[in-house]
Amino acid sequence: MATKKTPSRPAPAPASPKCGPCDGTGEVATTVHVGRKRRAVGKQAGICLACFGTGEATTE
Repeated sequence: MATKKTPSRPAPAPASPKCGPCDGTGEVATTVHVGRKRRAVGKQAGICLACFGTGEATTE
């Protein structure tokens, strides 16, 4: 006996394009500087200024 073929699912609707600088996360890494010589000591999460934290690219 032949097996029944299940109907294929429709393709998902295209999502809005991701923001380039943050890759859709809404956060970017910012270097933290300390001291008079301004040496870098680490990274800190900061809001993406290109998409203002939404993760979606602007449509201009």
